[in-house]
Amino acid sequence: MSISGIQGLPLEVTVVGCYNLDDKEWISRQDPYVCLEYGSTKYRTKTCTDGGKNPTFQEKFVFPLIEGLRELSVVVWNSHTLKPDEFIGSGRIQLHKVLSQGFDDAGWPLQSKTSRHSGEIRLILHYSSSHQSTTKVAPSAPQYATPSGSLSQVLLPGFLSQASAVPYPPTTAYTAPTPYTSYPPQPATYPPSPYPPAAPAPPVGYPTQTFPPAPAVYHPQPYPPPPQGPTYYPPGPPSGIYPPPPY
Repeated sequence: MSISGIQGLPLEVTVVGCYNLDDKEWISRQDPYVCLEYGSTKYRTKTCTDGGKNPTFQEKFVFPLIEGLRELSVVVWNSHTLKPDEFIGSGRIQLHKVLSQGFDDAGWPLQSKTSRHSGEIRLILHYSSSHQSTTKVAPSAPQYATPSGSLSQVLLPGFLSQASAVPYPPTTAYTAPTPYTSYPPQPATYPPSPYPPAAPAPPVGYPTQTFPPAPAVYHPQPYPPPPQGPTYYPPGPPSGIYPPPPY
């Protein structure tokens, strides 16, 4: 695969993860993230919270290639909340293999500020020099020639010629329908009905109810007379029998 004429073509870079990073935390686990730079294009992965020494990212970025630039820079940082982020290591990724073979999957070493080994980063690089989409054109339908003669000369000439030769019987003229005979007129009057006339309907309203007249004067009934004779009362107890009242 040719590595010339790559200006503007896309380079896909997938950040898989880091391994055996220097641990910058003493109590808790560190939170690493990766920054990538190629020419004037820069990307940053998400922070892998509590990633420790072996964070995982699985993020893909696309860089426009620059003619003559065959190197990609990566830097790994430890994220902080109350103080500036801490540098872990950096590295330089060579693009000769991916530009010549179209694919590269390898681990790249990282170095600290004192140029000692501080871990490793794994990247998957993909590049294709042919990005022109090939479109398949569907075959066009065959063009059929329009017959110059009449239809009877093209399709079934024998049958159509014989059918056209037989004359059809002439169409008879349409005659007006015969008018219908009128029905005999109905008699003016009908014989009287043998049924008696119906009784008139009762007037609308509530029926009137008659009551017997009330007596003019009320005469109370007399009570029976009281019994005649002396009134008898039973004798009372003798004096001195009742107990004295309590005081």
